[in-house]
Amino acid sequence: MKRRTLIQASIGSALLPTLAQAQDKYPSKPVMWICPYAAGGNADSRSRQVAKAMSAVLGQPIIVDNKAGAGGNIGTEAIARGKPDGYTLGMGNFAPLAVNQSLFKKLNFDPLNDLTPICLIERGPLILMVRNDSPYKTVKDLVAAAKASPGKLSYGSGGIGGSHHLSGALFEHAAGIDMIHAPYKSGSAAATDLMGGQVQMMFEQMYAAMPSIQGGRMRALAITSKKRSPLLPNIPTMAEQGFPEVEVLNWQGLIGPKGMSAELIKQLNAACNQALQTAEVKEKILSQGNEVGGGTPEQFAALIKAEAPRWAKVVRDAKIDPE
Repeated sequence: MKRRTLIQASIGSALLPTLAQAQDKYPSKPVMWICPYAAGGNADSRSRQVAKAMSAVLGQPIIVDNKAGAGGNIGTEAIARGKPDGYTLGMGNFAPLAVNQSLFKKLNFDPLNDLTPICLIERGPLILMVRNDSPYKTVKDLVAAAKASPGKLSYGSGGIGGSHHLSGALFEHAAGIDMIHAPYKSGSAAATDLMGGQVQMMFEQMYAAMPSIQGGRMRALAITSKKRSPLLPNIPTMAEQGFPEVEVLNWQGLIGPKGMSAELIKQLNAACNQALQTAEVKEKILSQGNEVGGGTPEQFAALIKAEAPRWAKVVRDAKIDPE
């Protein structure tokens, strides 16, 4: 009996390092991916596409949890408050990471210090569009009309402080014009009223604008990227129309809480880069006219750091107040 007990004890001792290694291996359980926007939108669909591809790389399920509200602040705060063990990740978006600190009087997280940038996922331009029967054929036509009637023309957006709104505010400042901002609850609601003639123009994200442009319901005046899009090569850039300052790319990427280990960041960055190169994810991004991201955590961090002061100036110059 004693001999059997000793043998069992020896076997148990021998297994301890193996069990410890299995527990230490990341990931050893499902990972939560927080999306700070509602289900059905671009941030949500891209989160699910990338999470699925990364899950195949990492060998564990990645579960997307939508925590929408306050311009992305609620979900982003939830990511910031997670443990830095790699089991709480999320989608870091343009507004909460680079705009909202200047826009909101109180933010319960510091975008630059409370989060860990892991990998840029995509960047996408916006398109300045008007109704197809609009008298404005070029950006210069629109500017001339706005200068002739200050405070008369209006542009729609999906809400205060979003990329639609900030693009319009940046354009107003660059062109020296005064327009009315008409915020809606969503970009699609703003686009609907643009088609109905309630507003005269809108900076719309390219993936959402393409069906209306290709269907002949909307006229595209310019795109906010540095180069023309291969999907819509006839649309000139804002720079070509005389406004190089109006370069806007709506971006998003994988982030985690602060304090994550260098080894963990490296592993997740590699998995995300691999996911972005899968045929399915790559096709989804490119088919919307967006650029596939990727690169290092340092490159993503540098993008966030560079964007924050730029949009702080736009918010300040335009006197934007969400409250």
